[in-house]
Amino acid sequence: MTIKTNDNKAVAYCRVSSKEQEETGYSLEAQENLLKEYANNKSLTVDKFYKISESASGKQIRKTFNEMLKYATKNKIPTILCEKIDRLTRNLKDANLIDEWVKEDPKRSVHFIKEGFILNQNTKAHENLVWDMKVAIARFYTNNLSEEVKKGQKEKIKEGWLPTKPPLGYKTIGEKGRKIHVIDEKTGQLVRKMFEIYANGNHSLKALIDIMHREGLRGRNGAKLSRSRIHGYLSDPFYFGKIFWNGTIYQGRHEPLITKELFDMVQEKLSRKTSAPQFKKHLPVFKAKIKCAECGGIISWYMQKGHWYGNCNHFKNCSQHGCLRQEKAEEQLFPYFDKVAPKNIRIMQWLEEALKEDHAEEIRYNNRKKEEYMRIITTADRRLEMAYNDKLDGRMPAGICEKAMNGAINDKECATRELERLGKGQKEYYEAGYAIHELACKARAIYESPKATTEDKRLLLSYVFSGMELGENKITPNYTLAFEFLTKWVPKVNATFEPEKNDDLKGKTEVLTSVKSDFTALLRLIRAVRSQFIDI
Repeated sequence: MTIKTNDNKAVAYCRVSSKEQEETGYSLEAQENLLKEYANNKSLTVDKFYKISESASGKQIRKTFNEMLKYATKNKIPTILCEKIDRLTRNLKDANLIDEWVKEDPKRSVHFIKEGFILNQNTKAHENLVWDMKVAIARFYTNNLSEEVKKGQKEKIKEGWLPTKPPLGYKTIGEKGRKIHVIDEKTGQLVRKMFEIYANGNHSLKALIDIMHREGLRGRNGAKLSRSRIHGYLSDPFYFGKIFWNGTIYQGRHEPLITKELFDMVQEKLSRKTSAPQFKKHLPVFKAKIKCAECGGIISWYMQKGHWYGNCNHFKNCSQHGCLRQEKAEEQLFPYFDKVAPKNIRIMQWLEEALKEDHAEEIRYNNRKKEEYMRIITTADRRLEMAYNDKLDGRMPAGICEKAMNGAINDKECATRELERLGKGQKEYYEAGYAIHELACKARAIYESPKATTEDKRLLLSYVFSGMELGENKITPNYTLAFEFLTKWVPKVNATFEPEKNDDLKGKTEVLTSVKSDFTALLRLIRAVRSQFIDI
């Protein structure tokens, strides 16, 4: 009777450590062919191949290595085939595991084909010394490579470039050693839209996931983005021009995808503790927007027979009773829309002309500021170059030069940011001033439009009202800063443009003199709050 054994079986281990190795004859396929040929010559049958690509992490490498030993032990396969020692192990821990595995059974052996070396229980002392030396050399190579990689990453960071793959919305271009990150035309706009949608404060992260998926935003693997992934993107300063690396923030040279202001708005929403909108399939318009006037609790909303009703849950022994139907709440708010609405279309025409006139003064002021910021940038560049040359030539201590360079970089960064804000602000200033009045003029029509979605209505309410309170079934809203001003400004302008009193607008200049100071104050207000209204 013949006893069947696995003495002629082997497992093969292939590993590529870098893209360069794969491109220069050390590919997994080349190693596999080499091991197959060697197995045939030794009358061995390869039972299973274990392969590790250049993209594998240290954790994946360790997992595959342990799986190989476990498989060989479980199936009583005595032979492991590998191209070279440094393909199998580059650390003392794995080398000890291989030693122990070999010494447990006299039949076991590890064949390193290219080095003509076989490790088993009969390996002589001087051969074991060679094994130990080659493991040590491989370990040195790994440690040295790690140091060189860290050194290269540090230099690239100093130059203002991220040394790893960029986040979603960017792509990498250029050759090795000169790779940079630029905005991806396909995903960049979607990522920017993701920031803008979340900044309005009307969507939870869960809702944002579904919105962006419908818009077509996908991960690099083509899958739907997870909540943690979107949170990570929204928290990444890379998108406004910074690089966070090893706990330190650096100034990047890549083109920002969003502004610092938009990023800060998003961080404020991410860190909020209360009143955060939660996604529901049927979202009530007033969810998280109205508080109880007595206890300060958020009014809860529930649906009954196709209508939304709100009431206080009496978290603090509140004495309020009854509930308020959504339609009744809306009826109470409509007069507040009307209160800030310009009554005559000529008001909008006059406002446009007045804003253009004041906008010209703004442009002249901004041009002076632009020249000042350009001077700061030029001076910073000069200081940066001088400090860098002093460091290279050894004329000044490296620490002092680094300090001077960082100071110059910081000055240039601040001036550049202000310069960008000026360029954007010149246009936004005019657009925001007109948008505030246009929104006030059309607010009720927008809200009552059949095309208005729940999200549209919630966004409109957030522009007009900073908060609302409910007491005895009566809503008391508070206007936002801009609309609070309109409650004083619009009645004066409406009176000025009343047709029966001034149908042909003769003497308009004299009449408007009385509200000139108010208009100037309004323009200052627009400068302060314009970022809130740019997207209206």
